[in-house]
Amino acid sequence: MTQPTPTKSHVVLAYSGGLDTSVAIPWIAEKHDAAVTALTVDVGQQGELTGALDRARENGARDARLIDAKSTFVEEYCFPALQANALYEGIYPLSTALARPLIAKTLAETAMALGADAVAHGCTGKGNDQVRFDVAVHTLAPELRVIAPVREWNMNREDEIAYAHAHHLKIRVTPESPYSVDENLWGRSIEGGRLEDANVAAPEVVFDWTGHPESWPAEPETLVVTFERGIPVAVDGVRLDPVELVRTMNRRAGQHGVGRIDHVEDRVVGIKSRETYECPGAVALVTAHQALEALVLPRDLLQFKSSVDRRFSDLVYEGLWFSPLREALTAFVRSTQEVVTGDVTLRLHKGSCRAVARRSEYSLLSHELATYGTGSRFPQELAVGFIHLYGLPNQLAHARVAAARAAHAAAASSTDAPRPVLRTA
Repeated sequence: MTQPTPTKSHVVLAYSGGLDTSVAIPWIAEKHDAAVTALTVDVGQQGELTGALDRARENGARDARLIDAKSTFVEEYCFPALQANALYEGIYPLSTALARPLIAKTLAETAMALGADAVAHGCTGKGNDQVRFDVAVHTLAPELRVIAPVREWNMNREDEIAYAHAHHLKIRVTPESPYSVDENLWGRSIEGGRLEDANVAAPEVVFDWTGHPESWPAEPETLVVTFERGIPVAVDGVRLDPVELVRTMNRRAGQHGVGRIDHVEDRVVGIKSRETYECPGAVALVTAHQALEALVLPRDLLQFKSSVDRRFSDLVYEGLWFSPLREALTAFVRSTQEVVTGDVTLRLHKGSCRAVARRSEYSLLSHELATYGTGSRFPQELAVGFIHLYGLPNQLAHARVAAARAAHAAAASSTDAPRPVLRTA
């Protein structure tokens, strides 16, 4: 009796169109005897999408699909992060880290819809993205296997380029241009090549959104960002949909060189790496949002929220977007945003971005109380009593410490006194 032919494995690959995922298609087909569906999730990576699906099919994919997730990315990932002023290690707006859970979720959903038994990604074993993809897929669809070709074959970028040429693959990277770029609406990251040396300045050729310093306008520019409940809704009084607003901020801030980030970052896997980013819109929006929060939120809430913001940022960076803690922190942050409504004026000039004016109907800054001029209503005569009570604990503590030190000194002096010498007859 003829045995039925076993069903061929089906793998859905998160396909960026870059080197890693291009060489992954034939490798998966060979090593896992699998049909590959290439899935590209559009989160705003304009340059990388050009010809991506055609290249995937030419490189051996059975099918290639594109899902437009730009609006979802901005509204459900970027803007909640903005409300939390999310900056990993106080610097990085988490552009790549924010896109990974959305891509992983879409990858898992597509695989289950197609009846695939595995998903794959192009992450290395040294980076953070492998953690973000694997943890998300294991959380959302534990029945799916996760294949990571680059991690499994342990190739370096030079090996991958050689593999691609040997298999006549369509790729967009050459040995002369070894940089790895990840791009979405919230930012652009550049790795590899000379950038791996922290003691070498990033060459201008790696920057795209912020142009060359010689092209930055000589004169500063101001723009006004309008927020409603912590969400930006307009620029210079013109209401924009979320995707267009972020693109506008990237363009306006980027032409002044705002958003270049160059720092040594602590990766999830325990190593340090030199990272280079361009996040003009994200940096400008976080700057504006922080300025508006400072105007409308009381001090104790600002101080506590800053610790929540830091923890939120760490969770996103560490690939724990789908954790109960991240969801709970998001709920807290959202509850603080009811009054974060108003306008912030930003000044952009030669790589810098700062808030120079802010206005809100919920402002806690009272001119009558804060002014040093005429019309002040601040009851200055009450300050004496306040200062006395405010400093009373310090006064009492200082007195007690002084008394204790005096007692200890007296005891030591008594102990150290010379003892009489006893003489025998």
